[in-house]
Amino acid sequence: MNSALQLNAHGKLKHFLSIEGLSKALLTEILDTAESFAGITGQAVKKVPLLRGKTIVNLFFENSTRTRTTFELAASRLSADVLNINIATSATSKGESLLDTIRNLEAMHVDMFVVRHAISGAAHFIAQHSAPHISVINAGDGQHAHPTQAMLDMLTIRQHKKDFTRLKVAIIGDIRHSRVARSQIQALNTLGAQEVRVIAPKTLLPAQIESLDVTALHDMEQGLKDIDVIIMLRLQKERMTSALLPSESEFFKCYGLTQKKLACAKPDAIVMHPGPINRGVEIDSTVADGPQSVILRQVTNGVAIRMAIMSMVLQQSTEPVA
Repeated sequence: MNSALQLNAHGKLKHFLSIEGLSKALLTEILDTAESFAGITGQAVKKVPLLRGKTIVNLFFENSTRTRTTFELAASRLSADVLNINIATSATSKGESLLDTIRNLEAMHVDMFVVRHAISGAAHFIAQHSAPHISVINAGDGQHAHPTQAMLDMLTIRQHKKDFTRLKVAIIGDIRHSRVARSQIQALNTLGAQEVRVIAPKTLLPAQIESLDVTALHDMEQGLKDIDVIIMLRLQKERMTSALLPSESEFFKCYGLTQKKLACAKPDAIVMHPGPINRGVEIDSTVADGPQSVILRQVTNGVAIRMAIMSMVLQQSTEPVA
């Protein structure tokens, strides 16, 4: 991923496509900006006028509930106009090319595309081929990246643990097919986490996993020792082309997070999950709903993070280039 595509001439965000290549200072600015928006949800009027007059198009070529809804809420709270394209009934489903769809939307003078697509690199492709005034945010592309999810996870971690440099984080489950895991690993390493561990069976780890600057382990009890933050991932069954596991029950037995396994981590460890949760597959309900779970806080933070990124991107896109 070419980070230069994401930044304008002043080094500010023009697009938000990937965590890769972005600086610690920029990620921290996103988190700080999101914190400033977090209080809006408790106000009687949950709106600020920052993006009044801007038009944001949600282009979701994959099904989504949390991500699409939080993007829509975030745009609305920034006073932007939001257009949700129903891909199933759009011209794209009738054979129109992706670029033709983009060109027609550009002709309507929109300002931003929020893109989710099953093909890795789709958001990057759209950013490369969009008109200069358009900004693009990646809402998840194939097995490549889900940067806004990673940033809402970082915000949740910072709220509970403050200092990344002292943290040991374990990401558990289907690392191989997870775009979230890749973005989380990049964000944690950029923000200076002490150690990032991935825990999974060998069949659910990508090749050359160590190149991502993580410690790969296959045993839950060993992997959870001294851990501050536990991030569970769901099995991405829709992306599996062959049987990589004996059964879901066997996976839960070895890698599902139960109270007993949670006890191997630090007593104040927090439990996270990007959703949707498969109870009894990757996590037990007593843990998902327990006192160490911050899963619903992640959902709440999704609105603030997406408000932050949209406002940063669109406010920069209107600045003159030096």
